[in-house]
Amino acid sequence: MKKLINSADSVVADALKGMAAAHPTLRIRDQVVYRADGPRRGKVGLVSGGGSGHEPLHAGFVGYGMLDAACPGEIFTSPVPDQIIEATKAVDGGAGVLHIVKNYTGDVLNFEMAAELVEDVEVASVLVDDDVAVQDSLYTAGRRGTGATLFVEKIAGALAEEGAPLDDVAAVAGAVDERSRSFGIALTSCTTPHAGKPTFDLPETDVELGIGIHGEPGRARVPMAPARELAATAMEAIHGDLPLQGDLLVMVNGMGGTPLMELYVVFAEVAAYVKGKGARVSRSLVGNYVTSLDMQGFSVTVCRLDDTLTRLWDAPVDTPGLRW
Repeated sequence: MKKLINSADSVVADALKGMAAAHPTLRIRDQVVYRADGPRRGKVGLVSGGGSGHEPLHAGFVGYGMLDAACPGEIFTSPVPDQIIEATKAVDGGAGVLHIVKNYTGDVLNFEMAAELVEDVEVASVLVDDDVAVQDSLYTAGRRGTGATLFVEKIAGALAEEGAPLDDVAAVAGAVDERSRSFGIALTSCTTPHAGKPTFDLPETDVELGIGIHGEPGRARVPMAPARELAATAMEAIHGDLPLQGDLLVMVNGMGGTPLMELYVVFAEVAAYVKGKGARVSRSLVGNYVTSLDMQGFSVTVCRLDDTLTRLWDAPVDTPGLRW
């Protein structure tokens, strides 16, 4: 497999070097990405992180209105506690720090360890577990954390930017997770730089329903079908777990290798499905936000909005991966 890298061993460090060169609003130290203008006194700091290979998650969401720091691990590998501790101390403005943690065993354990070891900083945590595809997987006990991570980071980040206290920021982060569900479908495997070949075998005639963002198995492997049917499969899984109603924030997310044209085809089907259930797509995102290297496929994430969540979603944001 052809990859635009110097070496498999340096790919994460090289990518972070490029990110720093491209975005002067960021600073990078010891494989942690920070806001260049932080910390701000009296503001709750937001820290997240996870394995690299999911870009722009998480480092691409560091900036005004979202994260104060991100801790990228090696590809598909959790960040180590030392990274998280340093990030937590560095973004503390005296109002405490919120850890936003995807529900993967390594992430959970390392963030918990860091929260216990960090000194003189009040730390709260929220666990993101929005994936309805499987209850337990190779990487998790319980549901996986996927697309809703972006929703949590954006909405909690907006409230933190307003100067809200740590308890309130943690509460709104938890509410977003509770009101969000996701489901993903893979057309192909991803290819890690070290392996140089697909992570798993998926015949040209088949798709994987309920895939994880590391290539973990989903619910079933079925024959390829039109976008309308695949979108309906994802939405049925979401609607069956959290009935679609009222105003919704909907993201059709690419897994890294899917053309934007195809994602819009899927979004049209998702929007029609939502309308058919009597709900409304009030806010939307279409594009690559929570990826799996070069995997072809898509995921859908839905969040039930209320007035407060809508206001915070609409608040200004300025990061490499999301801005308005």
